[in-house]
Amino acid sequence: MSASDVNFVEEFATPTYEQWVAEVERALKGAPFDKKMLTKTYEGITLRPIYTRSDWPSDGDPSGFPAGMPFTRGGTASRGVIGGWDVRQRYMWPDPARCNEIILKELERGVTSIILRFDAAAQAGLDGDGAEAGALAGHNGIMLYSVDDLEVLLSGVYLDLVCVALESGPQFLPAAALLEALWQRRSIAADKAIGAFNADPVGVLAGQGALPTSMDDALARLAGLAKRTAATYAHVTAVRVDTSPYHDAGASETQDLAASMATAVTYLRAMTEAGMSIDDACRQIVFTYSLDADQFLSLCKLRAARKLWNRVAEACGASEPARAMRQHAITSTRMMTRFDPWVNTLRCTVACFAAGAGGADSITVQPFNALIGLPDELGRRVARNTQIVLSEESNLPRVLDAGGGSWYIESRTDDLARAAWAEFQAIEGNGGIVASLMDGSFAERIAAAYAEREKNIARRRDALTGVSEFPNIDEHPIPLEQPDLEAGKAAAADRLAAARKQAGATAGGLVDAVKAAGPGAVAEAAAVAAAGGVTLGALAAALAGQQTTVKALPTHRFAEAFEALREATDAAAEKNGQRPSIFLANLGPIAKHTARATFAKNFFEVGGIRALTNTGFKDAGSCAKAFKESGARIAIICSADPIYEEMVPQVAPALKQAGCEFLFLAGHPGDKKETYQGAGVDDFIFLGADVLKTLRSTLALLGVTDR
Repeated sequence: MSASDVNFVEEFATPTYEQWVAEVERALKGAPFDKKMLTKTYEGITLRPIYTRSDWPSDGDPSGFPAGMPFTRGGTASRGVIGGWDVRQRYMWPDPARCNEIILKELERGVTSIILRFDAAAQAGLDGDGAEAGALAGHNGIMLYSVDDLEVLLSGVYLDLVCVALESGPQFLPAAALLEALWQRRSIAADKAIGAFNADPVGVLAGQGALPTSMDDALARLAGLAKRTAATYAHVTAVRVDTSPYHDAGASETQDLAASMATAVTYLRAMTEAGMSIDDACRQIVFTYSLDADQFLSLCKLRAARKLWNRVAEACGASEPARAMRQHAITSTRMMTRFDPWVNTLRCTVACFAAGAGGADSITVQPFNALIGLPDELGRRVARNTQIVLSEESNLPRVLDAGGGSWYIESRTDDLARAAWAEFQAIEGNGGIVASLMDGSFAERIAAAYAEREKNIARRRDALTGVSEFPNIDEHPIPLEQPDLEAGKAAAADRLAAARKQAGATAGGLVDAVKAAGPGAVAEAAAVAAAGGVTLGALAAALAGQQTTVKALPTHRFAEAFEALREATDAAAEKNGQRPSIFLANLGPIAKHTARATFAKNFFEVGGIRALTNTGFKDAGSCAKAFKESGARIAIICSADPIYEEMVPQVAPALKQAGCEFLFLAGHPGDKKETYQGAGVDDFIFLGADVLKTLRSTLALLGVTDR
């Protein structure tokens, strides 16, 4: 008989789910199955350890096919099978000339589209040479205040081949006008221009807490820009729904998805009220989602988003082709760390994989050192090549919806969509996303969701490699190139002066035309003014109205609390010439104390406290002597439980007599807690303990932080 004749499946009986559960319960030896084998997510969804065909019907395939309803499996039938997804990276070097060098190099090395982030001055509606701009000029973005600045930035970039996406916050209309003016200057035909204006006033209000106009005016201008874009530019979108303000505030993925649907509905209403067809309005929206390093959750998030949007667009009367969602995915900021930033490469790789497998049309991978400063060549290269390796070497886009048909992925996608739909209904029932931001109700629900995550982070149930687990307290800062802001501001001032001189006497009339234009005509008037040399600041002033304000959503990163402790201990080490330390009172043979000594070392070095280790002690006297010679003020006893019972009653008093101000014991004490405390042990560390609370109190005791 040949090997091909062997059917191993026939040799074994197929167990039922009940039989499998019985075997697991036997292995658990009395531990409850539900507690050990079921996982409750932050979205309120319970994950099971195994999924079967009973969890997802195969008949009829409810997820359909790519490019068909409900679009769970993708908006197009081919997506990136031939060319891969759009590699869209973000650029924000302050000086346009230097940023241009970076962009050209990136485009030569695999980037296919670019995101241009306007600096804080431009987003505030100010020209960089104004007195009010001050430190805002060049902060957190590129100094772009006129079409001349944009010309310098995009010199050598083929605007009919490269999509240019804008991040201009509340100044989406002046920014769009500058880009239109550049297309006109370069003689780029309307049907050849490629871009994304990315108007998103609701997202701006949520993240920044303010708009320079009323929300009604902002939505009317968004609608006017979208209507003009749809009629004029075949390959340009005007509207973005970016959920990063909610994601970075700590929202669960269901809250994130719900916010995107509620925001999109708000924009659809504005666009259709302005006279756009529902199909044209749907096609003007690009959704941007941040993805964490939870691979399957992120993958399912994109699939669920398409399913939700199909339902919303269908309810609004959109045709089937118009219901296909345009998705842009970006690796999450909240998952990234400043300490041991190299690990960010791994986090971003997982998120990028999820984005590719989940069907994103374009992907942005943040450089691993993006939180430290402006990313250097290495950071940009790794981010760029992460996408290229996954796309071109791993052939990830060659398989459409790689997770499709998986009982687990299909079930989790559906559960996520249902939970998000319920949250979306709650937002709409409260009057919509704007009303929910204004009254703070949505912010409260997000805060509650993040509070639960914070508890798990503090106890290391959600581990952060390099920060709350396996820290490197001797790591060296990564040197990054620093921009010459003063030189950049001077160059920007020169270009602004030239632009104003060129505009001359016509500037006043052009600005007056912008002021006089209604919502449907203001986008065109602004584009004409920008082409005539009117600056972003002048356009913003002309468009300003009654300001809309709310309490901005907070921004969180998972590592922020632990990093604050590390920053404090680093500062103390700089000041005192050495780190605060803890003495490891290892008892007995190495084999007995190694496990808990390693746990204790990791535990305290998370807070930047150096662990002073040794090979172990046989008696209390030698342990106390070594502690005194170490110069440490605190200690932790590490060994196995039987040795604790034998030695702690002698070792703990000896350490206190030797000057130990606070004494820990590694491991849960169980019924010996009172005995060990009576001997002098002050606290215990063990799996599941509140690491953050213990480290804070320890650093306060050592004088590193305030109590």
